[in-house]
Amino acid sequence: MDTAPRQAAAELTFRDATEADVPALVELIESAYRGDASRAGWTTEADILEGQRTDPEGVLDVVRSRGSRLLAVERGGGLVACCQLEHRGDSAYFGMFAVRPELQGAGLGKVIIAEAERSVRETWCAREMHMTVISARDDLIAWYERRGYRRTGKMTPFPYGDERFGIPQRDDLEFELLVKPLGG
Repeated sequence: MDTAPRQAAAELTFRDATEADVPALVELIESAYRGDASRAGWTTEADILEGQRTDPEGVLDVVRSRGSRLLAVERGGGLVACCQLEHRGDSAYFGMFAVRPELQGAGLGKVIIAEAERSVRETWCAREMHMTVISARDDLIAWYERRGYRRTGKMTPFPYGDERFGIPQRDDLEFELLVKPLGG
């Protein structure tokens, strides 16, 4: 591990999110993906989707759901990232991943995804991590591929017409399943 991710890891605290965290988590997720603030980072979806990425009810559902965790990541007492982990038998689902836009590109994402993978292996004995990514997000998919995820070609439609997931700016959006074996 090079120095930057090792330093980033030493500064991070991982904990399960609580109901009290929901407003800050919604703000974090929105800032990482939507609107002008998201353009400070590289994970923005602002060019393909407008409107919201999530809402308090959706985040609260994840926090309260059995077999699911919303991992809050803090540095210096402030929320800097989060991710959803959901137990699905022999696999785990990774979603709702967000890093503050101004901190993206500094190695935090690598550290957080590695901790998420370690956690689901240890806690749930998960053999694979699954996630879905908008297939038009080539840069994001390439980042996950560098972390060991592979494209499956299995697509699910984007929920057009359901503004809880955003307002599409193009008509070719769909989700692709990415999978990574976690080993033992």
